[in-house]
Amino acid sequence: MISPGISMGHIGYRASVAGAVLAFCSIFATPLLAQQRSSLEGSWSGGGTVNLSSGATERARCRASFSRQSGNSFGMSAVCATSSARVAQTARIQQVGANQFAGDFHNSEYGVSGTIRITINANRLSASLSGGGGSAQLSLSR
Repeated sequence: MISPGISMGHIGYRASVAGAVLAFCSIFATPLLAQQRSSLEGSWSGGGTVNLSSGATERARCRASFSRQSGNSFGMSAVCATSSARVAQTARIQQVGANQFAGDFHNSEYGVSGTIRITINANRLSASLSGGGGSAQLSLSR
């Protein structure tokens, strides 16, 4: 059981949130039309559910920005907040299919890394993250 009253426990709890929330942002790799590849680019916001390693579940609100680095490669910068923590993370993402992305995220503040999968449908982005002993399911829009 993680005790927020104990410094190390609180750090572990926040690292779990960071891992789950930022198992929030990494993606995919297949050649597509330029319009489809650029569909990830830009700013997105929304929220979802974070499952912590402790077994607790929290609601999260997130903002993410994606920019093309080259070809089918994208960089991501995201900030997510739950009732107990605010975390920032980065990701490297590859397009792996039409409207499908996958990659790895990292939170340098807590030293948490993991994987992310993203699906885009029109102006909706669904992300599944896993890392740091937790996971997250997020739904963002432009």
